[in-house]
Amino acid sequence: MDEATPGTPTASDVARVHAVAREVFDVVGTKWALPVIEAIGTDSRRFGELHRQVAGISHRVLTVTLRQLERNGVVDRMVHPTVPPRTEYRLTLAGRDLHGTINGFCHWSRRHLDEVLAARRRFERS
Repeated sequence: MDEATPGTPTASDVARVHAVAREVFDVVGTKWALPVIEAIGTDSRRFGELHRQVAGISHRVLTVTLRQLERNGVVDRMVHPTVPPRTEYRLTLAGRDLHGTINGFCHWSRRHLDEVLAARRRFERS
């Protein structure tokens, strides 16, 4: 059993956090997760809206992606009791935080694009 000072994470706590983080990164790092997160943005979106906004995604892949994001606490699914049922998707607090992180990464990419491209050219020449 792990022994630690109260309030200090144990080795098993750290390993568990790392394992869960890797699982979430595996989902977020898929081809379609980032475009879906971006399409939802700060609003709620219906499935059809998302399907139209995310160019090239199939119904099946959108369904799987939304379910994975929901399972990992990034997206909330709300089913409204109407006929036919209306389902909306919204980013959770964690999802909105992730959306901000993604936007920060995109900003970094734009800011350092010339450096990245120059590094790639140097690498290819060596």
